[in-house]
Amino acid sequence: MTRTYLPGILAMAAIVVASNILVQFLLGNWLTWGALTYPFAFLITDVMNRVYGPQAARRVVWAGFAVGVICSLIGTQIMIQGDGYEFPAVTLRIALGSGLAFLVAQMVDIGVFSAVRGGAWWKAPLISTLVGSSLDTALFFSIGFSAAFGWIDPAADVSWAQESLPALGVGPVTPLWVSLAIADWMVKLSLAMIALLPFRLITRKLTQNPV
Repeated sequence: MTRTYLPGILAMAAIVVASNILVQFLLGNWLTWGALTYPFAFLITDVMNRVYGPQAARRVVWAGFAVGVICSLIGTQIMIQGDGYEFPAVTLRIALGSGLAFLVAQMVDIGVFSAVRGGAWWKAPLISTLVGSSLDTALFFSIGFSAAFGWIDPAADVSWAQESLPALGVGPVTPLWVSLAIADWMVKLSLAMIALLPFRLITRKLTQNPV
């Protein structure tokens, strides 16, 4: 690691730690506060990719992944009381889903960004973040809560996530985790648009040729 990459590494670490803490607090019926911080990990990756190239971006992602693993290990040791039961704050399914979703989605983001980095300045960060964010949501919620992946951690009780109800309270009847995934995905897409402004400002400040 070089000193040049340190701000990106620290920023990614801060986002990962903050998101792991804030995911414990609900925001309405379908989201947690972590949903508002985590998507900015893609902003950090894209800034590093634009300014320093894909190799630097991958280093930052690996650093963020390492921090995420540490957070998950700590979470497995924190026991929560609820409904007469004691359970870990982070289960094996959540830990695997979170880590795999982060690593795969961020690496795909880097690949897509590099493939379409020519042309208008907003094209690469927008397309790569939309693809990466969609993949992140699909992997995390499927691995963490769907019945299809119950074999990963049979002891983990995620029956609450299988409750059938209208999607987001208004759509067709689906498992609860589908509504959670849709809400999370919609936030990611919205923040992908919002993040274009800081992306432009930061890259212009760090390089004379942001496009």
